[in-house]
Amino acid sequence: MTEFDGILPVDKPAGWTSHDVVAKVRGILGMRRIGHAGTLDPEVTGVLPLCLGRATRVVEYMQELPKEYHAVLRLGFSSDTEDITGTVTERVDEVHVSREEAEEALVSFLGEISQVPPMYSAVKVGGKRLYELAREGKTVERKSRSVTIYEIEMTDFVQRDHETDISFRVLCSKGTYIRTLCVDIGKALGYPAVMVKLERTLSAGISASHCLSLEQISRHMEDGTLVSALVPPDQAIQHLPSHTVSDEKRSAALQGQRLSFRAVLPPVEHHDDLRLYDTENRFLGIFRRQEESGAIIPVKVFN
Repeated sequence: MTEFDGILPVDKPAGWTSHDVVAKVRGILGMRRIGHAGTLDPEVTGVLPLCLGRATRVVEYMQELPKEYHAVLRLGFSSDTEDITGTVTERVDEVHVSREEAEEALVSFLGEISQVPPMYSAVKVGGKRLYELAREGKTVERKSRSVTIYEIEMTDFVQRDHETDISFRVLCSKGTYIRTLCVDIGKALGYPAVMVKLERTLSAGISASHCLSLEQISRHMEDGTLVSALVPPDQAIQHLPSHTVSDEKRSAALQGQRLSFRAVLPPVEHHDDLRLYDTENRFLGIFRRQEESGAIIPVKVFN
């Protein structure tokens, strides 16, 4: 059985849960150690990075990176799930919104905003996930959370008598609920709203253009070319600063030993996690400078 190490960028199809995709790829690859970096709802399509083998150790770092989505919201009615699949809870007879008003509303959400997680979400309250409570017909109070909208722009505007569709692209921080953003944009315009469509186009620095369908993954396995499609673990965490260890301390680094700050270049001035390489540019692992001693200590070694 072949064990792969790396990030497999998958184009998740509609109707599949993230767990379904992981289970399918486990079957195709014949390996168990696979995790995903960021859950997508079943009807959401797009970038789903799967971490294979030792690459599962960088999932937490990948999830810190911004994500990009292309979404469509519809003004005119709302639902209990905040998207088009739910039960309608409010409807209006007419929608009168101009393209300019829609663009102004979108731009008003730039920066740090506060969101209340939807009832149909995986957030836990009192040991139970919100969607479990929602399915029982219960609604509970949720704490708001801060998220950041780095970029947002309208990509299409389609107006009808009873409904108006606004398409937009958004680059946001982890933990942003696009369904809730759609609803809040509707409120800013004075109308109930739902999310109609959502595609994730960027995650962990991996764009949709680099993703493979499940059929393409199967063909790569049949041809023995899957390795060529994998993203090395260190490429998925390039937001961490890069440093190099001297040749004489390379073995010590791979053995997970503490390193003198003098053995690493450029000098480490921060206490954040960093990527460590040898002089041949081979990735050795994730390290960190210890505050007390200044020594470079291992966090996760990739030997």
